[in-house]
Amino acid sequence: MSDNRLMAFQFPVALVLSIVCLAAPAWADFKAGEKAHHRGDYATALREWQALAKQGHAVAQYNLGLLYANGQGVPKDDAQARQWYEKAATQEHADAQVNLGSLYDYGRGGP
Repeated sequence: MSDNRLMAFQFPVALVLSIVCLAAPAWADFKAGEKAHHRGDYATALREWQALAKQGHAVAQYNLGLLYANGQGVPKDDAQARQWYEKAATQEHADAQVNLGSLYDYGRGGP
């Protein structure tokens, strides 16, 4: 195989490996939050999902909305729930759109 063809093959492989390596820690944090939530450790779930949500992870944003809406690990706060649902809903997260619509329908979390 010529050097040019070898280089052309190495770049896509390196790119894919880089993406996988960068995404794996985020997925691990999300899963750790999920496990904590299932065992009722809402403070840990909040901590795990918060950084991801701030980075734009729609499912983490939706899950933070749920924590605030239900007062799990945080004081119940419909305004905070609405903000997180809005962020996830703009990324087409269907459940966030439904929950946001419910908040609007009942006039909770803001005008």
